[in-house]
Amino acid sequence: MSGLQQVTVLGATGSVGLSTLDVIARHPDRYQVFALTGFTRLRELLALCVRHSPRFAVVPEAAQARGLQEDLRAAGLTTQVLVGEAGLCQVAADADVDTVVAAIVGAAGLRPTLAAVDAGKKILLANKEALVMSGALFMQAVRKSGAVLLPLDSEHNAIFQCMPGDFARGLSQVGVRRILLTASGGPFRQTPLTELEHVSPDQACAHPNWSMGRKISVDSASMMNKGLELIEACWLFDARPDQVQVVIHPQSVIHSLVDYVDGSVLAQLGNPDMRTPIANALAWPERIDSGVAPLDLFAIARLDFEAPDEQRFPCLRLARQAAEAGNSAPAMLNAANEVAVAAFLERRIRFPQIASIIEDVLNLEPVVAVNDLGAVFEADTKARALARQWLDRDAR
Repeated sequence: MSGLQQVTVLGATGSVGLSTLDVIARHPDRYQVFALTGFTRLRELLALCVRHSPRFAVVPEAAQARGLQEDLRAAGLTTQVLVGEAGLCQVAADADVDTVVAAIVGAAGLRPTLAAVDAGKKILLANKEALVMSGALFMQAVRKSGAVLLPLDSEHNAIFQCMPGDFARGLSQVGVRRILLTASGGPFRQTPLTELEHVSPDQACAHPNWSMGRKISVDSASMMNKGLELIEACWLFDARPDQVQVVIHPQSVIHSLVDYVDGSVLAQLGNPDMRTPIANALAWPERIDSGVAPLDLFAIARLDFEAPDEQRFPCLRLARQAAEAGNSAPAMLNAANEVAVAAFLERRIRFPQIASIIEDVLNLEPVVAVNDLGAVFEADTKARALARQWLDRDAR
């Protein structure tokens, strides 16, 4: 292997993965792609392999692997194609890997991300569901292995940049009063509540500021994404739910803030482009060019803020309740949401029913202690089954 930092990108064909590869390509003297993984966009994965020549690629199924392997050989590449979760874990934990970008969406990213943690890697975490599902276990594994965990979500990366270097001692010990987690409010911030019954998946995915995948775009429209980020922030920064306040900021220029006991409030600002937090985390503690244009404050001219309306965004209320309940509640919340969002994207339910499904699942299934990964996945499985039962019984 060369002296370059070897990077595995889990979820390479998604928006975060593509932005990561853009930053890496700007710094060929610092980074080399070790492995790329994809789920459904296999033609895009092939093109990325041709461009970046990774040692490994990972796809879900054996038949897909055979087809991709043939295409790679035809292109003159020696990239080896691996299969499934075992392949994901292998490229996350390989001894030659320095950095793992965890950008697989949803619960599917948990095991490979934990494999990287257990191997003591530098982990750039975009898969918030990993922490939501298994927060205490995940952070215990980080401490045990000595892995370096850096947040890639623009909000958590902003908080990280605004925190003192020794924030792990505890927020009260470093003079932090609260975390202000910003949210754009998504495409339905001002939509009349009576019209939400009739919004389409395409409308929900039309985010005003960010270019994202369809699942996370729907989460942004419902503000479940912000609810998951609230839970993630509690684990990343050892904060109580009541120490994290969500603030709607429609311009998406201030990515989050940290409020100190002396009255100081530190904010991280930047254009809404994921390459900024990616470059920050890749090079940390240094700084490198991300390719993002400088922020033009004169063009922005104004910055607005408002409190979230939980009648409009019930998913935010449900996420906060799950954060306060802890144990298996966040895993159940995430699982029910994944099933509900998939059903909405398939036009099987209406937009407000996403929250209805999640609330029913949380009311039906008792919260239990989560002492190992098996308990996490058991809670996940039960919640998915209940959500599917809701769909079979009530969707119309």
